[in-house]
Amino acid sequence: MNQPPATRVRWLLISWLFVLSAVAFLDRVNISIAGSSIAAEYHLGDVQLGSIFSSFLLGYAFFQSVAGWLADQLGPRRVLAAGVLWWGAFTALTAAVPVTIASPLLAFVVIRFLLGAGEAVIYPASNQFVARWIPTQERGIANGLIFAGVGVGAGFTPPLITWLMVHEGWRFSFWMCALIGVATGTVWFLAARDTPEQHARVSAAELSHIRTGLTLNPSDLPVPPAVAGTASATSMEAHLKTKVPWGRIFSNRSVLFMTFSYFCFGYVAWIFFSWFYIYLARVRGLNLKASAFYAMLPFLAMATGCPLGGLVSDWLTRRAGKRLGRCGIGAFGAALAAAFLMAGSNVDSARFASVILAGGAGALYLAQSSFWSVSADIGSTFSGSVSGLMNMGAQLGGALTASLTPAIAARYGWTASFLVAAGLSILGALAWLAVDPDRSVAA
Repeated sequence: MNQPPATRVRWLLISWLFVLSAVAFLDRVNISIAGSSIAAEYHLGDVQLGSIFSSFLLGYAFFQSVAGWLADQLGPRRVLAAGVLWWGAFTALTAAVPVTIASPLLAFVVIRFLLGAGEAVIYPASNQFVARWIPTQERGIANGLIFAGVGVGAGFTPPLITWLMVHEGWRFSFWMCALIGVATGTVWFLAARDTPEQHARVSAAELSHIRTGLTLNPSDLPVPPAVAGTASATSMEAHLKTKVPWGRIFSNRSVLFMTFSYFCFGYVAWIFFSWFYIYLARVRGLNLKASAFYAMLPFLAMATGCPLGGLVSDWLTRRAGKRLGRCGIGAFGAALAAAFLMAGSNVDSARFASVILAGGAGALYLAQSSFWSVSADIGSTFSGSVSGLMNMGAQLGGALTASLTPAIAARYGWTASFLVAAGLSILGALAWLAVDPDRSVAA
């Protein structure tokens, strides 16, 4: 008898993680596009606006480890669905701040901090999904596709939010973002399962293929709690007592150096997410329409760089091992990004500078899948916790750049801001030399 064809359920779910990733960045980048309108309406300066940007990233950073632990314990399906609903609610609340409020800065800081706390689940939970569903030889392209959503979401945010602002006002754009988030989170909850064994549409051939390349033993996963309303307090307590080996995680040199490298990565990336649109409009003198167009370019470059980096990383890993395939691509992408940043910041033409700086964003994101593939491999059962710690480094870097970039620009000029980012990108490339992608935290 002929065997039934192998299904591709894992790739359908990875595709929806791409969508969730895009929505996450739609919800976090929208404020940088609406920032000038918000600042004018509430009488805020650039430094105060930078504080609002930073508050999101601080909430995002501080809850990374909690988010990773929840994903390890409760599984990626419920944690991601709850997170998407949470950030949809706080996106809507951002638009609900009244103009007459006594302290608008405080209100925006609190709301954006809590939005960041909710968004903290997206990538640790996605990485736990990858660890459970994707064989190691496919993790480069899987992570590349997930993080391509970053570029697509952030790339389409400038023209979308600009159009909605022009026609309906900035508040309406935030309400639309919230509705999109609720819809995509609901689809994820209905379509996804925590493990391939639980999914009715996964064929035996696909399940066998997945199992042959996993770096964790499915029997080591926490036993999911029973359906709500039937679980006893004892079974739930036992479920949540699976201990994360924090001592081994914090003593793992690879985890520490990846976290530092991702800090540098986050610092560079968030110049584009927080300030690039404003930089083009105010510093380079582009009008609203031109700024929206050229502000898309770094994010489209990211969307291209992510899967390209993942494909090359997988190809090199199969032929030369993880040291070159994962660490080599990570170092190369960061170093190339530094070169683009140094060149682009010194170009006189606004449009030419935009293209070169966008190349820096694309080069940086060649390295993206390496971070998440290595953290899934060495984190194994605890990949959510490991990647959460690593991602906290990136968000602290982003929070720093959100506030420090305008301060450096005010004192030394915007070229200096980009040169500082280039220097950190070089340090991030060097950190990859100390990463051992084969040393698990369980070892």
